[in-house]
Amino acid sequence: MVKKVIAIVSLIALFTVAIVQAIEKEQQDRLPGLKIGTEAPDFTLKNLDGEEVSLSDYRGKKVMLNFWATWCAPCEAEMPEMQKYYEKNKDQNIEILAVNMDPLNDVAGFVERYGLTFPVLLDPIVKNKVEVNELYKTVVIPTSYIIDEKGKIENKYMSTMDLSVIEELMGE
Repeated sequence: MVKKVIAIVSLIALFTVAIVQAIEKEQQDRLPGLKIGTEAPDFTLKNLDGEEVSLSDYRGKKVMLNFWATWCAPCEAEMPEMQKYYEKNKDQNIEILAVNMDPLNDVAGFVERYGLTFPVLLDPIVKNKVEVNELYKTVVIPTSYIIDEKGKIENKYMSTMDLSVIEELMGE
């Protein structure tokens, strides 16, 4: 009898955890932008050295795709946290791609000031719009999408991240 009660309690606990996680994921997916579970649109942008970089170049790796600007104080606050994560995990199967939406400002100076070593890409302004930000329907910055190894959007986060949030989003 005791074993049955323990088994039932364990099943109820597991079921409850599954429901809570599903609700959290659903609430998160109600945020603006692309939906969790959809294919991450491919794009090609130039990095600070003028080289073209495509999202599809990183297929097979988990990617944090971060949208930011040099004038954004919350973005500025999270960049050192992203760098800490990158330094700790760059030899794993992960990549951070930081898509800057204000390429006319001193992006290179910002990157140097914070010692950023992950790829920083420049989203060009075309007809008063930044193209990849539009493609990803970014309405606030910072916004980060977590893209799995197969190119699907696994998660998204619309706020400043600290190291613990990054680790949670990236599945650590």
